[in-house]
Amino acid sequence: MFRAQWMFELAPGMSSSGLESLPCRASSRGPGVKSVDARGKHEIAKEEKAKELFLKAVEEEQNGALYEAIKFYRLAMQLVPDIEFKITYTRSPDGDGVGKRCVEDNKEDEKMADLLSDFQQQLTLQESSVKLCQPEVDVSQTHISVLPMEVLMYIFRWVVSSDLDLRSLEQLSLVCRGFYICARDPEIWHQVCLKIWGRSCNKLVPYASWREMFLERPRVRFDGVYISKTKYIRQGEQSLDGFYRAWHQVEYYRYLRFFPDGQVMMLTTPEDPQSIVPRLRTKNTRTDAILLGHYRLSQETDNQTKVFAVIMKKKEEKPIDYHKYRYFRRVPAQETDHSFHVGLQLCSSGRQRFNKLVWIHHSCHITYKSTGETAITTFDIDKMYTPLFFARVKSFTAFSEKPL
Repeated sequence: MFRAQWMFELAPGMSSSGLESLPCRASSRGPGVKSVDARGKHEIAKEEKAKELFLKAVEEEQNGALYEAIKFYRLAMQLVPDIEFKITYTRSPDGDGVGKRCVEDNKEDEKMADLLSDFQQQLTLQESSVKLCQPEVDVSQTHISVLPMEVLMYIFRWVVSSDLDLRSLEQLSLVCRGFYICARDPEIWHQVCLKIWGRSCNKLVPYASWREMFLERPRVRFDGVYISKTKYIRQGEQSLDGFYRAWHQVEYYRYLRFFPDGQVMMLTTPEDPQSIVPRLRTKNTRTDAILLGHYRLSQETDNQTKVFAVIMKKKEEKPIDYHKYRYFRRVPAQETDHSFHVGLQLCSSGRQRFNKLVWIHHSCHITYKSTGETAITTFDIDKMYTPLFFARVKSFTAFSEKPL
């Protein structure tokens, strides 16, 4: 105020007398008041900007963009440090929208959980004679809805097939409400669980349904192959002149294919999956080096599911050895049976479930038929035993040989 008056008095042509100074003082109050008003408007504008930034930060935090929210919070606090206490919320700052979305999500989950009964009720209310589905347009040919429920369920069992192709069953349930009801038939899922776990799945607890047991309980997968790739470098023989020694890079694959009836195939070969996987579609493969056997699932007390398998080479009939001389006697070789005992731990990796098998045991059992003795050789599980990862093969479930 004093500075403004002093500058005004120093202006040329202005008198410094007392009579003339009074109007000067009176006129000097005008710019001072204006400056106060301008400062107040600036503070209000700054506070409004801080409020806008703070509310923007709240919105970003509710949407999950924490990094952006921190940035806006910081800008708002730089403008007005106590802006948080100057905001009057029109709704809860804890994210009323988020709570609303959570309530809506819970309602959607409840609706999906009760979708089966909802569809059944809708179909019951439509007509007195319940039909699973109705044609969308008028057709001259016989529609599938005319078929009795028993025939439709038999078709669904063919879709699942003996290969337990539940993926196709889930895709079939997307056709209409009636097919959704058929695909959720507890008898189908119960039979699937019995085929996988046998007598150990007589009790449904702690699962709510047989379908939930199939989805949540650890199991091996049948619609593809478990594959592992092993690489190592070994030293070769020294050259004839002794100047150098070769090194060899060895690369090979292990393939493991499980079947719903408890059988398993194993193959160790340097051939890549592109040439080997098509041969593993059926158990009657002509690959000589393949090992066949049986497996079982074991759930230990530590909640870890393990797979134990006993596999052996396919038996081949030896041709009868005819000799030229009548009294020729040849000492027969001692007959033996070779079998391999394998132990694997079933794990999940990434987004897929039950897609990883980790080695825990591998041994060779040689049984001499003449004496009945068995020699056991246990192999050390080292870096040569790399985990097997599951790869889905669409062609394995492209055809159905027999119904469930």
